[in-house]
Amino acid sequence: MKTLSVLVLIILLGSNLSAQETKKVIKLSEPVRVTNNFEIYGANVEDFEKPKSLTEVLKNDEKSSTVVVNTSIAEVCEKKGCFFIAQEGDYSARITFKDYGFFVPTDSEGKEVTIIGELSKKLLSEEKAKHYAEDAGKSSDNIQGEQIEYSIVASTVIIQKERKNQE
Repeated sequence: MKTLSVLVLIILLGSNLSAQETKKVIKLSEPVRVTNNFEIYGANVEDFEKPKSLTEVLKNDEKSSTVVVNTSIAEVCEKKGCFFIAQEGDYSARITFKDYGFFVPTDSEGKEVTIIGELSKKLLSEEKAKHYAEDAGKSSDNIQGEQIEYSIVASTVIIQKERKNQE
């Protein structure tokens, strides 16, 4: 009986370690500045215009322009943090990084961010939309046809250390 208990314990510990390994945080870029409240990735900034909400920017359908957006991260690329999805209600945008020059930590989901970058609206092929869904760890089964996507190529991402929905 003792051998069986030890074997069960080893199996349970092994399965727990496997689950932890799949949730491993990937952080391929270091922040350019760290404070008690936030980390800055990409270009270091001191001052910038007052941020607008993602909803406000997308509702106004601003054409390719520099924007400063305050929002939260809904999803992060699980492979290496090479993009994230910002979402507010029905409005969402894919955030990538200027010149593929930096990435965000893969555990950034749910954190509040300020993004400085170039906004654009484009049409994605079904194949590209499915690829993006799979990179985010989502099912691509219900994606059919071309998809409209708002995109911001960020030069700076300021990630707050506290999660937005924490109490």
